[in-house]
Amino acid sequence: MISVKQDSLGDWSDHYWWSLDGVRLHARVYAESAHTELAPPILCMPGLARNARDFELLAPHLAQGRRVIVVEFRGRGDSAYAKDPMTYVPLTYVQDVVALLDDLKIDRFATVGTSLGGLVSMLLAATQPGRLVGAVLNDVGPELETAGLDRIRDYIGSGGSQPTWMHAARAFGELNAAVYPGYEIHDWLRLTKRTHRLTAEGRVVTDYDKQIAAPLRVPHGGDAGVDLWPAYRALGAVPVLILRGALSDILARAAAGKMAAELPRARLVEVPGVGHAPTMDEAEALAAIDAWAAELPAA
Repeated sequence: MISVKQDSLGDWSDHYWWSLDGVRLHARVYAESAHTELAPPILCMPGLARNARDFELLAPHLAQGRRVIVVEFRGRGDSAYAKDPMTYVPLTYVQDVVALLDDLKIDRFATVGTSLGGLVSMLLAATQPGRLVGAVLNDVGPELETAGLDRIRDYIGSGGSQPTWMHAARAFGELNAAVYPGYEIHDWLRLTKRTHRLTAEGRVVTDYDKQIAAPLRVPHGGDAGVDLWPAYRALGAVPVLILRGALSDILARAAAGKMAAELPRARLVEVPGVGHAPTMDEAEALAAIDAWAAELPAA
């Protein structure tokens, strides 16, 4: 089901599809036009508590060269909430993305994945051999820092509502001050409007199902004891851009360096002054993504 929308950030269409377990899912499709239809599209996938608005600047920028599809994982944004909260796990997200690719009849594609989206990218490389033609892994990899994961577990799924956008921006800024230490209130307001929504009562709340935290409460909630290096290596010889926030507590500098050395076309770029994760609006990140996109196959 497609409905065309236009805004100041670019033209995009809403696309809805169904998961294997009956969840109605949503994506934004940018630049679905004749001059881009032959090139493998770019699939953008957000982080754990994020949605399509994470890519509201990057997606139309990339869509100048090829079709761009921005996924909203189940329980986020305009995608429906899952009936079973234990389906909020990476392997289910992979199945949901494959269902989208099948629905849109896409064979080969590139990915831009932030955090969780990057994990899904690696798992797609492992489970869909030969289909990925390139990947951006934004502050994520096969080795993740325990301290950062614990920080995320502490806040994900918690918190109440705020009476105004300004109240919400100040609260969000206090929670994430160490991640974006250079941000001013207008930056926090911009980021808050990407990550929050208005309720019918006019309150501002985070734009995700709080039950996405349920699998994280299980001991070793899916991140310990799993060797993700084979999934990372499955990216093979395609162009891979590793973005790392210089202040990241999720992707250590040593781990990022090891990733860059592991694959023949992997490149590491560190984004100064930010933690987990770069928004990819930063000049350093955008320049690196443009260089990566230029390496993708034209057909």
